[in-house]
Amino acid sequence: MAFMEKPPAGKVLLDDTVPLTAAIEASQSLQSHTEYIIRVQRGISVENSWQIVRRYSDFDLLNNSLQIAGLSLPLPPKKLIGNMDREFIAERQKGLQNYLNVITTNHILSNCELVKKFLDPNNYSANYTEIALQQVSMFFRSEPKWEVVEPLKDIGWRIRKKYFLMKIKNQPKERLVLSWADLGPDKYLSDKDFQCLIKLLPSCLHPYIYRVTFATANESSTLLIRMFNEKGTLKDLIYKAKPKDPFLKKYCNPKKIQGLELQQIKTYGRQILEVLKFLHDKGFPYGHLHASNVMLDGDTCRLLDLENSLLGLPSFYRSYFSQFRKINTLESVDVHCFGHLLYEMTYGRPPDSVPVDSFPPAPSMAVVAVLESTLSCEACKNGMPTVSRLLQMPLFSDVLLTTSEKPQFKIPTKLKEALRIAKECIEKRLIEEQKQIHQHRRLTRAQSHHGSEEERKKRKILARKKSKRSALENSEEHSAKYSNSNNSAGSGASSPLTSPSSPTPPSTSGISALPPPPPPLPPPAAPLPPASTEAPAQLSPQAENGVSRGALLSSIQNFQKGTLRKAETCDHSAPKIG
Repeated sequence: MAFMEKPPAGKVLLDDTVPLTAAIEASQSLQSHTEYIIRVQRGISVENSWQIVRRYSDFDLLNNSLQIAGLSLPLPPKKLIGNMDREFIAERQKGLQNYLNVITTNHILSNCELVKKFLDPNNYSANYTEIALQQVSMFFRSEPKWEVVEPLKDIGWRIRKKYFLMKIKNQPKERLVLSWADLGPDKYLSDKDFQCLIKLLPSCLHPYIYRVTFATANESSTLLIRMFNEKGTLKDLIYKAKPKDPFLKKYCNPKKIQGLELQQIKTYGRQILEVLKFLHDKGFPYGHLHASNVMLDGDTCRLLDLENSLLGLPSFYRSYFSQFRKINTLESVDVHCFGHLLYEMTYGRPPDSVPVDSFPPAPSMAVVAVLESTLSCEACKNGMPTVSRLLQMPLFSDVLLTTSEKPQFKIPTKLKEALRIAKECIEKRLIEEQKQIHQHRRLTRAQSHHGSEEERKKRKILARKKSKRSALENSEEHSAKYSNSNNSAGSGASSPLTSPSSPTPPSTSGISALPPPPPPLPPPAAPLPPASTEAPAQLSPQAENGVSRGALLSSIQNFQKGTLRKAETCDHSAPKIG
């Protein structure tokens, strides 16, 4: 049933969970207002960035829209007089930068459509509610028994997934929920396998899976119908929220923070782990566990949105587990997400950051033990336990489940193989993303370390030491070269010296110890001193380059000028007269 159009060729499937960061680079004053030039970046790649220009009025409009979240956001106040002064503009720019930092680091705000449209208008300019309504209306042309009651605006966090309250015409009192979702970046199934698996979902029967009434799909989207539950989800129970309210209003700033009772934590936790084990054993990838995807039916938890992994939608907690390279399979992703869910059930709110260094007091140490195995620094560094291991832990091992419903979910062998290949592709993209984040983090740490003031001082000191050491080595090398050449010239010193050009040694009068080695440069030639009448000091000959210096010193000391022969010369300088 082709109720939706096929996506255009080359359509870019964005991962909406990749964080956006924003930095104000400059400001420019026009006639009556100031514009701020903002550099926005998706993820860690500098190449994946762009510039936007925003006025203060744009910030003010965004802030008014975000008031539904009930948060006190630090937007700088308005100023009517003096708002073009240079000092005021600089101060306001700092305030706006702080405002951007707050909304881009808040997990819920950063993923909402309002913030995405403000920072990335090119990719989020479409009206997704209107698109969904058009596609759903096309479907109902051939299915007249269904009727749309009203759109459930913004009850979920996904930008490209919309919900509508439905009814069956011949059963007007019965309410259902229709969900429409577009494809995501992790859709690796072929169109045929994808549609077959979507249509299999209504046949899945499990006591802890929320039943799908109707499901269909084409190459671009899915449409599923389930019964509407007035009690809402597990997250609605924790936050005391109304199911029909917008996501930001329900969960961004809860008025009362209170965890569940210990018995509820144990029972709900055990039921969720049982259904995760069932899906893992079936080879069905999930990866989308969080409190809003767990429907409450009395005292029973039932899992929602099994179709998300088939569509290739990114996980709500992806920006968390993509930081840890050991959480690299969908099974380990489910276990890590279970840790988030257990923390929320225990303390009534999500953790401030992950990994968690220390846990607040809990109703039982058995709860803390499970949290440590899934959210602690050691767990995130070394890897997650299996679902079977969690079921054996004291918190859940003694929980008795009273259900007689037998699980049923038959997946043909061919589709199981398609699921296995798709699961491997999803994990491969995750591993590649984790590798890039890890490399970027190492590079950033190295740059920060080398750019610190302390490190610059260390480098200057090392440079000076290296320069001094180099100069000393050059000096010693020069000295060694001269010493070698000097020794080579005196290698025949055992014979009496007859050349007046030989270096003259210093007087040995009064010397009682061996003189130091010759200096680097030879002293100027001078007349030989008269022989000393004192007995020379006893000198120890030293061997250098295999030649004894004792004979040379003895020859110098015993030298007598009278023993030299008189030289006869023939003077031919006088002119000849013929």
